[in-house]
Amino acid sequence: MAQESSFKPSLGLLDATMVVAGSMIGSGIFIVSADIVRNVGSAGWLVMVWVITAVMTIIAAVSYGELSGMFPKAGGQYVYLKEAYNPLIGFLYGWSFLAVIQTGTIAAVGVAFAKFSGYFVPAFRQTDENIIFTLGSYKIYIAQVLAIAVIVLLTYINTKGVKEGKIIQTTFTISKLLALFGLIVFGFLLTKESFWTTNWETGFNAARVADPSAGLEGISWTGIGGAALLGAIAASMVGSVFSSDAWNNVTFIAGEIRNPKRNIGLSLFLGTLIVSIIYISTNLMYLHVLPLNQIAFPDEDRLAVAAAHVIFGNAGKAIIAILIMVSTFGCINGLVLAGARVYYTMAQDGLFFKKAGSLNRNAVPQWALWAQCVVACLLCLSGKYGDLLDMVSFVVVIFYVLTIAGIFILRRTRPQADRPYKAFGYPLLPIIYIVMGISFCTLLIWFKPQYTWPGMIITLLGIPLYFLAVNARK
Repeated sequence: MAQESSFKPSLGLLDATMVVAGSMIGSGIFIVSADIVRNVGSAGWLVMVWVITAVMTIIAAVSYGELSGMFPKAGGQYVYLKEAYNPLIGFLYGWSFLAVIQTGTIAAVGVAFAKFSGYFVPAFRQTDENIIFTLGSYKIYIAQVLAIAVIVLLTYINTKGVKEGKIIQTTFTISKLLALFGLIVFGFLLTKESFWTTNWETGFNAARVADPSAGLEGISWTGIGGAALLGAIAASMVGSVFSSDAWNNVTFIAGEIRNPKRNIGLSLFLGTLIVSIIYISTNLMYLHVLPLNQIAFPDEDRLAVAAAHVIFGNAGKAIIAILIMVSTFGCINGLVLAGARVYYTMAQDGLFFKKAGSLNRNAVPQWALWAQCVVACLLCLSGKYGDLLDMVSFVVVIFYVLTIAGIFILRRTRPQADRPYKAFGYPLLPIIYIVMGISFCTLLIWFKPQYTWPGMIITLLGIPLYFLAVNARK
């Protein structure tokens, strides 16, 4: 097979912005606010958790603009960490990215797509009659097979060239942005009974569900404050951070973006701003449509389904299922498209399988795409992707903090480097992000250690792998 020696710049500003927005919006915004309310118990803190996450995300995005302008090539965050620190730090990020960050997200979003397909095809519902394999407590459902099929299909399409992936990404992202905007507008216009005033009576009086296992019927709240509130905010942000993650995917495909020194930074800002506004507005709509107790305990945690049922009646479930399927399908495509470029760049550095560092005749890293596909499919079968993603949120934020701190390091070590775009609000905004990120991680270590040490173990396993890779390269 003929091979290309370099990427083809085929993506414009709109395409890059759609990669940012499309990779961010998966299934989280339709679900995780229920858990947030169970942790903080008030309208004010529900919105504040999303505002804090939005501020962190946008600050990080505009800070990454400087790095993307300095290093406008494939690999993104892996390259930034390698250049600011050393190859080991870059490798640890790349290893974590392959082991769970990117592949686990692909698996989780793939299974979400399959689950909501169950509204239309009963065989895809995760019920006992749809189990196709059992070994002790381990079960494989037809839905997991569908998730794998979707991942394989989108991987195959992306091996045909970046233009094919671009068409899917732009089309599906625009569709879901318009659909989400419509859901928000109709939520405020069509709902007959508003719970807005009642819900906002809770203000910022934080509370936690006394016994989550009691469900909606036995719900009771316990007021919290001080350290307990800080712990509740940190636990809540695990869901909002996951829902807002993957915005940096556009940096991985820098080699395929036209005028990357301008368009990557601009797309990061536009994409994160659009999604942050939609996320906060969606939560305001939830507070208008549903009482707080029902936001905390919707059926099967499907909060958007409960809201859509109120807005559209019996057709609401079908409407939201279609919206989530469109959203997750586009999200998977963006993750598949961008992720493989990290492994390509690692292979170019001699730190990953050599074949991953080659491009096919369509100028895409085909081998790396299929390697990513295999790991994501295995995580689909394992059924543990959700647990892994909870555990790895801590590591994801640490790498973001390290990357933004790298701006300060590179300003000192490479003062003469070309910086067509400089971090907005430097040094104040990057410092604010670093403080917020460290605070989030510290609170998780203190109050929710189960979310921290497993992710750190996965990351640190990369150290011996790095030295094995270095020795193999020699």
